Amino acid sequence: MTVATKVAAIMLLDVVATMVSFFLGLWFRADFSFANIRQVHLGGYLSAIGPWCAITILVFVCFRLYSSIWAFVSTSEVFRITGAYIVLAVIGVVLFHFDGTIMPRSSMVVGFLFSYVCSVGIRFSYRLWITAMKKLSHAAHASGLKNVMLIGAGDAGRALAMEFTNSDFVRDHLACVIDDNPVKLNKRLCGAPIVGNRYYIPDAVKQYKISKIIFAIPSCPAKTRKEILDICSTTGCEVQMLPGIYQMVNGDVSVSKLRNVDPQDLLGRDPIKVNMDEIMDYVSGKVVLVTGGGGSIGSELCRQIARAHPKELIIFDIYENNAYDIQMELQRTCPDLNLQVLIGSVRNTNRVDYLIGTYRPDLIFHAAAHKHVPLMEDSPNEAIKNNVFGTYKLAKAAAKYGVKRFVLISTDKAVNPTNIMGASKRLCEMVVQMMNRESDTEFVAVRFGNVLGSNGSVIPLFKKQIAAGGPVTVTHPDIIRYFMTIPEAVSLVLQAGYYARGGEIFILDMGEPVKIDTMARNMIRLSGYEPDVDIRIEYTGLRPGEKLYEELLMKEEGMQETANKLIHIGKPIEMDDEKFQEQLDRLDKACKMEVTNMKDIVAEIVPTYKRKVEV
Repeated sequence: MTVATKVAAIMLLDVVATMVSFFLGLWFRADFSFANIRQVHLGGYLSAIGPWCAITILVFVCFRLYSSIWAFVSTSEVFRITGAYIVLAVIGVVLFHFDGTIMPRSSMVVGFLFSYVCSVGIRFSYRLWITAMKKLSHAAHASGLKNVMLIGAGDAGRALAMEFTNSDFVRDHLACVIDDNPVKLNKRLCGAPIVGNRYYIPDAVKQYKISKIIFAIPSCPAKTRKEILDICSTTGCEVQMLPGIYQMVNGDVSVSKLRNVDPQDLLGRDPIKVNMDEIMDYVSGKVVLVTGGGGSIGSELCRQIARAHPKELIIFDIYENNAYDIQMELQRTCPDLNLQVLIGSVRNTNRVDYLIGTYRPDLIFHAAAHKHVPLMEDSPNEAIKNNVFGTYKLAKAAAKYGVKRFVLISTDKAVNPTNIMGASKRLCEMVVQMMNRESDTEFVAVRFGNVLGSNGSVIPLFKKQIAAGGPVTVTHPDIIRYFMTIPEAVSLVLQAGYYARGGEIFILDMGEPVKIDTMARNMIRLSGYEPDVDIRIEYTGLRPGEKLYEELLMKEEGMQETANKLIHIGKPIEMDDEKFQEQLDRLDKACKMEVTNMKDIVAEIVPTYKRKVEV
């Protein structure tokens, strides 16, 4: 059926409804007896109903009552119909006077009300019919549907519940709703009962045979969200949730936008807040260089720097595929950005000197590094070449060409390191602190823990292992780690760059550490499986150089607060720069000779480096 045919059909229904409504008004006036209708009133009805129908159709067209999609009519159509009938009432008084000469006034009023009800009914009948058919279809195929529990009876929950009711593409059945507001208890949301608060979730899962739980409280504080998700993880149900409160702002709430629970939802703390105005102020209009700009941290640095309107952004990376990906993304999202993407290694002295001498950056964010602990244990010389001397060569060039500020990306593994990767990053910190004392460039380091979702991190590995049916491998049942999100890590780096005065090591207060075994088990449960029943957890033992816990600050560094209470500063450790320079020269020669005792040499330079893991 064409659009024109559908509109014509609705117009015909409106005409018939108007004619029938006003005739019923006469019948009502005649005490429900057709024989009692007076001929003069019947004649008045027949003479006026034709023009009145034409006026009604014209007013309906003016109020766009024929442009709605029947399957999605809502309260907005009711308001438009009401407005149309207010106009019709005025026209009726002006043209037909409603003085009883054509038809009795009471029959006109009754006919007018009947006509209004019919107009609303016609437009909602199709939607009601569709809803009824869907409910019948669900009832007929109930055995093949998943029973869903919705957590949250607010605006987001209501939007999702309506989609369960109205959408042809949602095949699951909304069985019950959970909400902590006691006022909503025993009420209904789009037909689904609100059965209790968060503590009733396990009982409701059993009572309603729930297979999937949807968390629909985008504005929920992180601590509360973790508490609710911890309860959900005990049910064995698959859990999904809305990405965030911005979905409500954009009105973008639908079943298609649901995502699986991420480990960051289980951290139990709100995202770290930084002063973006400060960051924008010191980055805007500057030439900024990001080494390792194609990596997890480097690429997010580039995204946030690009939004701060730098004079020029230079991305330097040895991996062309990563560099190409971020280049294409930034060209699409920031078309006005002055962007340079260059390939090369920080280990290449001439390439680094050319890079900084040619582009003269004001700010350098040094994220290029080898970071995989087990791999570096087997290739310690490469860790020293890339991490230590890549940093040293870049720092020397920065000092030579008068770079204003140099920010090193470091790690909590640099504190009392038990692996060569951590020891190499500690050496990098020592390099920038030495260089800060020898030049006008402000050299600082930023130290943080594990980054959720970064390349090579444990979380993507767990996801792949769960998707493959297991086993999920955990090195030790008691191992713990500090975690932060990639945007948090990058915000810290940028904020540290603003606070930098030279020589500092910035540390983020990341809250309580997370037990990796607990995180793995929660990820399995929230994927709808039972740990060690559906998916096995396998303990593989600590890897070479790995320790049970990471520290963020060495005792002798002390702790100093910044304006951002979650960012702290470790004071520089006093060291003999002349002796350290001699040690670097020896280290340089050793790694070029591919010595087999590199770890021993590093241990002499970094007294806190402990090669054996203390369990």
